[in-house]
Amino acid sequence: MKLLLVPLDESVVFPYMTVSISADVARGERVLLLPRDDDGEYARVGTVAEVVERNRLPGGVVAITVTGLHRGIPGAAVSGPDGELLIEVQPIHDGVPTDERTRELEREYRAVVEEILDLRGDDGRVAAFLRTIDEPGALADTTGYSPDISLADKRRLLETLDVTRRLELAVELQRERLAELQVRQRIRDDVESGAQKQQREYFLRKQLESIRKELGEDEGSIIEEYAKKIEESDMPDDVREQAQRELGRLERMGDASGESSMIRTYLDWILAVPWGKRSEEVLDPVKAREVLDADHAGLEDVKDRITEFIAVRRLRRERGLSEEGRNAGAILTLIGPPGTGKTSIGESIARATGREFVRMSLGGVRDEAEIRGHRRTYIGALPGRLVRALRDAGTMNPVIMLDEVDKIGADWRGDPAAALLEVLDPAQNHSFRDHYLDVDLDLSEVMFIATANFAETIPGPLLDRMEVVRFDGYTTDEKIAIARDYLWPRQVERNGLRPDEVEIGDEQIRQVITDYTREAGVRGLERELGKLLRKTATRIASGRAEAPIEIDSDAVREALGRPRYFQEAAERTAVPGVATGLSVTGAGGDVLFIEATRMPGKEGFVLTGQLGDVMKESARIALSYVRGHAEELGIDPSEFADREFHIHVPAGAIPKDGPSAGITMTTALVSLLTGRPVRHTVGMTGEVTLQGRVLPIGGVKQKVLAAHAAGLTDVILPERNRGDLEDVPEHVREEMTFHPVMTINEVLDIALEPEPAELLATAG
Repeated sequence: MKLLLVPLDESVVFPYMTVSISADVARGERVLLLPRDDDGEYARVGTVAEVVERNRLPGGVVAITVTGLHRGIPGAAVSGPDGELLIEVQPIHDGVPTDERTRELEREYRAVVEEILDLRGDDGRVAAFLRTIDEPGALADTTGYSPDISLADKRRLLETLDVTRRLELAVELQRERLAELQVRQRIRDDVESGAQKQQREYFLRKQLESIRKELGEDEGSIIEEYAKKIEESDMPDDVREQAQRELGRLERMGDASGESSMIRTYLDWILAVPWGKRSEEVLDPVKAREVLDADHAGLEDVKDRITEFIAVRRLRRERGLSEEGRNAGAILTLIGPPGTGKTSIGESIARATGREFVRMSLGGVRDEAEIRGHRRTYIGALPGRLVRALRDAGTMNPVIMLDEVDKIGADWRGDPAAALLEVLDPAQNHSFRDHYLDVDLDLSEVMFIATANFAETIPGPLLDRMEVVRFDGYTTDEKIAIARDYLWPRQVERNGLRPDEVEIGDEQIRQVITDYTREAGVRGLERELGKLLRKTATRIASGRAEAPIEIDSDAVREALGRPRYFQEAAERTAVPGVATGLSVTGAGGDVLFIEATRMPGKEGFVLTGQLGDVMKESARIALSYVRGHAEELGIDPSEFADREFHIHVPAGAIPKDGPSAGITMTTALVSLLTGRPVRHTVGMTGEVTLQGRVLPIGGVKQKVLAAHAAGLTDVILPERNRGDLEDVPEHVREEMTFHPVMTINEVLDIALEPEPAELLATAG
């Protein structure tokens, strides 16, 4: 092959080596890098390299970055089309000899290089790089990377084509380097040992003491203070030894050294950990349940789980059973929509168990060092958040809430979720090692509680270590109780009012819930109550009203404006082609009105409404099922000829996805093609197959609560989800009718009006 010749005067490039040189070659081109000596004589062997980058430097100089590929023997030179010098190159590829002599040379070479690295104080990177090389030829070429090898020796190495002979030459050159380094080391050791080390240190210490006294600084008191704190601390023996070693270093180097402040910061942190300090647990399940009931309405699953945890701890302690694995299975993960009380219940759990409470927000954390800490080699290094949480708690057995664990990220700085695996594993967290402290921390007594909005975004291995408790939102009656007992008194105080100055009835709270909020939690409800109370406080402060004030429906309307939510199912489904579906979003359950229409055009269909891949598949399946069973459904097959169908899921710019809209889309299409409107009291959820089977879905409780809030009285759901209805509050089940189905025909019989002609005439 013909390649552009690039002469090298001051360097030798080997295969797999990446260097930058001054030359003007296009990126992606291959060149022959050929060394030459001071007399202009070229080497007999060069390196074929590829240009991986081209840059123009200040002054107009062009620099290229090349990566060596393999050896090449130059041949005859010819001129290129633009007058450049090209040269015939015979490529040379190293073989891989397997004889015993070559293997012995490999072992010898690695051993010699390891001795050299030990003498030079290598940080481990070069040794790690050598371990990645398994070809003997490439291993020998690493000698050419050393700046201590002369250019002549590098040329000899490059020109040695036989791999075994090349290894012999490399071992010889490295042995020469080793001998030179050993001589230097002996000379250095002799000089140091010849000095009167102890006398010099004593003299310098006395000088340093005199200087400190003149400056008014007393280092001895600082050292003594640290030593006293270390001695009085309940830290384990191995931690105490580490702290004393660092204190010894601080004493030897004094404050004059730049590293002294880093050591003092380290000692401050290691003393800040509450070694041996523990809260006295309250192991009374009855009292704990009373605390939880007083702080939160509903959330029976969470309260039952905490009560069970305390009861088991109490029995194990009373019966003298081993405490090993005492927190196994106690890593609760509260998953549900925002505003349902996931974070606030952590404080109640801590109060119920007599532990300290610390909250760690993990939303947006992308640096693994936030969990494990930074290594002390970095300027400004700090321990991880767990060490800081223990310091803030002041005990080794607090309740630590890992908030928003589903929003942890990962980038080039590591994966914090992977670091949490060790933290949350009861079999490992008794010896968690923070990179900054570099000592073992016992986290087995910590009670971890995690919160998340979605389980799907939590990594599988991390979720496997958690016990999931789902928050599915509150019913209207539960929201009224929460607002009356918790939110209203808190907002009255925050807005500068007294409880006897303002009153509100349950009906007015219900009005705020139904007309101004549509959420699974109560965060929006509290904001609206706060707005209502601010208006009231303004009236009292300006003298336009006198306390006490009783807020009625007109006052709610005046303060909050016109209602933002309506019972619109009857209006939306009055015409054929609209069906009411139920879904789960990040804010809880929701009602979707799925619309279908047809128009002249090519046969096909259009989907709109920010749909994800799963809902797009559901729409295709729905249309395919309707077309395939047209006669069975009472639809003329000619209705599909030269018709284009459009399915739309309104809701602004909210992304929608999830396997639960199949039967709703099918019902909307059948309603459109048969002219039979969907009953306005019916909401539905479920997935459909091409054979018309209805498949189970998730989030039944949240969807039923959304249907109840929207005024729907009938819910169609898959037969296999019948058991999930037990999670729905009893008073909601009594007010609604549920229709478990197995086929799409059952769905259509329940959902569609039986006499479309009369219904349309009545509507007209």
